[in-house]
Amino acid sequence: MKPVAFAYRAPETLEETLALLEQHGDEATVLAGGQSLVPLLNLRIARPRVVVDVNRVAGLGGFEAGGGALRLGALVRTAAVERDPGVAAGWPGLREAIRHSGHPQIRNRSTVGGSVAHADPASELPAVLVALEATVTLRSTAGARELAAADFFVGPFTTARRPDELVTEVRVGARPGASAFREVARRHGDFALVGVYAGVDLDDGSVGAARIALCGASPVPLRAVDAEHALAGRPLDERAIDDAAEAAAAAVDPWDDLNGPAEYRRDLARVLTRRTLSALAV
Repeated sequence: MKPVAFAYRAPETLEETLALLEQHGDEATVLAGGQSLVPLLNLRIARPRVVVDVNRVAGLGGFEAGGGALRLGALVRTAAVERDPGVAAGWPGLREAIRHSGHPQIRNRSTVGGSVAHADPASELPAVLVALEATVTLRSTAGARELAAADFFVGPFTTARRPDELVTEVRVGARPGASAFREVARRHGDFALVGVYAGVDLDDGSVGAARIALCGASPVPLRAVDAEHALAGRPLDERAIDDAAEAAAAAVDPWDDLNGPAEYRRDLARVLTRRTLSALAV
């Protein structure tokens, strides 16, 4: 199929981009990597009157990884995050999650901002950002605002972004001592049936803090707070891991679909939480 007719705009400055979004509101959609938008256009699920291509906009490709902080501009390609040695050293679980996000050809084009704004509940990156307490920067002609990632994602494919706003940057401050990611998909590169990110800080063999989040098992990226609490102050041993896995399974809100009943995803949440934490215990 082919998309419905639309006007195409390719601004070169952030100011011009924001003016277009203010002018056209919810009749406009933003094109970055296009890995999600182009199929939606061709299937006529998305029917914008205006497509605003931001690939020429200067200043959206900033990338800094170091000093315990990570800053990702909206146009940073996910492949660049995957390959960056600073990310590999400081946020290995993030790197593992991105390696599950589509195939290499897709990661070479997909962008951090696009993945965040698309808000697919099966997407790996949003779950990791929620776990790491990242902030999302949004800009409009009225100015800028920052939202915690947990507040940015409000439903399946739905965010707190207003039609006149553009996601310009993601900042990650929290860096766990160790982190990992595991998921199950029908085939590698497919959408996750369930994915689990876990990060732990170990203090003299006990868990000082934990961050656990899941994708594919709830309408939004889910931070499993009760599972984190189940680990706090305890050795990362089999009993603590089993308690955290049960808490994660209890927290998810899965659904029935062609891949199986809701209880299948709930069981995957349990099994993958156990596997991910076990990988950090060795």
